[in-house]
Amino acid sequence: MRGTWRLKLRMFATSIIMFSIIYFLLFLIGRYTGIGTWRLYIGGSIVIIFLQYWFGPSLVKRSMSVRPLSEAEAPHIHQMVEEMAQAANIQKPEVCISEIPIPNAFAYGRSSRSGHIALTRQIIGLLDRDELRAVIGHEMGHIKHNDMIVTAAVSVIPMICYYIALSFMFSGNNENNNGFIIGLVGYLFYLIGQLLVLFISRTREYYADAASVEFGNRPAALVSALYKLSYGASRCSKETLDEVNTNRAFFVNDVNNAKNDINDFRQIDFDRDGKISDEELRRLANSDIKISKANGLMELLSTHPDSLKRVKKLAEIEN
Repeated sequence: MRGTWRLKLRMFATSIIMFSIIYFLLFLIGRYTGIGTWRLYIGGSIVIIFLQYWFGPSLVKRSMSVRPLSEAEAPHIHQMVEEMAQAANIQKPEVCISEIPIPNAFAYGRSSRSGHIALTRQIIGLLDRDELRAVIGHEMGHIKHNDMIVTAAVSVIPMICYYIALSFMFSGNNENNNGFIIGLVGYLFYLIGQLLVLFISRTREYYADAASVEFGNRPAALVSALYKLSYGASRCSKETLDEVNTNRAFFVNDVNNAKNDINDFRQIDFDRDGKISDEELRRLANSDIKISKANGLMELLSTHPDSLKRVKKLAEIEN
């Protein structure tokens, strides 16, 4: 696929940095304990990462209330998935339905050979055919790029750093404060790791957007879908959003930022019809956009790119 070497390089570099972080932290623990247990910590971390890799798809399936969607139930969706799989030159992923009460879609799996595309029931009735096809193309891009498992694998490392930090910072046996220092280093690595996970999560969304267009979908259809999905998420209760918060990186858009995204989309919805047309997207391609410092900071802490920057990228493809 065109241009994906940059994505692969970033995922590889992020993985190297993340594993270097955890190995260095565990090396410090081994030196602190003085009994060589760092080997045990490293072995334990490898086991945890492997378990995340192996059981991650099952955890997503359970937490997102996913079940297979038969072709008899939704032949038109299976047809779209088949078309996108052919365009991506990969085998057709398993098509699933998610019963969470938020209009959205997501992909999961260990590789492109074991991929799953899940649609929530609400998204099927919310989007028109072109919009839904563009979203499916976006998720097919994630499967084609194999970025899901990289994100799942590296995301467990900050969690390991966090628990190590808690264990050493609040341990009652901190001779010469060395344990407390290790705890502080662990917490620093936790923060750095979280930012790296968010960075790779945002990066992969740009490439999945471009993949959807490469698979034959109109950029404006994908933008319109993001617009409608933001409206749909904004109508959900806080309790509903909180229930899926830990899995929001899988979604097409950041459901926690839906209200701000709506304001951004309204700026380019010149005729106020709740959709983004090809002409509206072309107008954006020839315009300069400015991201406020507040939005720039929010983007650093978000699983998805700033909506205006994201749409601008799609507008440039259209142009």
